[in-house]
Amino acid sequence: MQKKLLWVLPVLIVTILFVPTILVYMSPAKQITTVKAVETVRNNDEPKNHYPAPTVRVYLTKEKKVIALPLEEYIRGVVASEMPSEFHKEALKAQALAARTYIVDRLMKEELSDMKTMGETAESAHVSDTVKHQVYTTDEKLIQKWGNQAAVYMQRIKEAVTETEGQIITYEDQPIYAAFFSTSNGKTENSEEYFKSAVPYLRSVDSSWDTSSPKYEKKIKMSLHDLSKQLSTVTGKQISIDTTTSNHFLKITKRTEGNRVAEVRIGDELFSGREVREALKLASTDFEMTITGDQVSVVTKGYGHGVGMSQWGAHLLAQNGSNANQIVTHYYQGVKVKEIKPTLAQIAQNK
Repeated sequence: MQKKLLWVLPVLIVTILFVPTILVYMSPAKQITTVKAVETVRNNDEPKNHYPAPTVRVYLTKEKKVIALPLEEYIRGVVASEMPSEFHKEALKAQALAARTYIVDRLMKEELSDMKTMGETAESAHVSDTVKHQVYTTDEKLIQKWGNQAAVYMQRIKEAVTETEGQIITYEDQPIYAAFFSTSNGKTENSEEYFKSAVPYLRSVDSSWDTSSPKYEKKIKMSLHDLSKQLSTVTGKQISIDTTTSNHFLKITKRTEGNRVAEVRIGDELFSGREVREALKLASTDFEMTITGDQVSVVTKGYGHGVGMSQWGAHLLAQNGSNANQIVTHYYQGVKVKEIKPTLAQIAQNK
């Protein structure tokens, strides 16, 4: 009996020591990468605030719940969602400045009534995680999205956020409306050409380097019937299609300073460029249309509304040596990047 016990004991010791190790090595590589990425995110990698910072309450629309985050952690999730993470760090820093400016302005003004439209749960939040405010993604979802690049991308985003910590973009000492979009058609747009009012810092500026963006040009085709139907459905304007339709059926009558379509006549109706873009889901308001038989070919230049900072433009400027401050002062005219840590501390104290 004693001999049997002496034989069993070593076997038990070997099992205890080596089976866990074997199981680890049998785990999928992707799972191991994900665990390491999670550890990178959560261990000693958060932006180091040296002042009391406000908490941002974010309504997660799919989960239908509100989460509370430190300001800089929220900015990190926005930058990772709004700009490609492989972009130049100075462009990511410019995006961090824009994102922080938006939420700080919202917290200072406390104009949160729009949250009521998103349901009772959302009423306690400052912002949603959608384009209605700023797109935000949790660390867990980012790790799933990035896979084995998660640790690298997360580090890049964190550096961009940390290096701009406590800074916002101001005009006459007030936070700006930091509008941004993907790619210009070569110039940005005056605010009043797309939005309702003229804003002194949202002026049309050169962004000719955007021609190098993969989103600079897009071509689509649709039937004349679908074009007419979509425009009528969205705008309420009824277009009569003549069987002898030619290119005289469509004429661009006015362009903006940014060379986008301000007005276009289609059939016997006049539309704004924005109406056409939104109704037909075009990439931008800089478009050309050619009619061949019952088919319409549409070529767009740029991607997005065109007002404020071009994200691809920021990336390309950074590649050519511009820093984040130079990028934002180019796209937002007459602005200053300002440290507002005391203001943030005051907001935190009042919440």
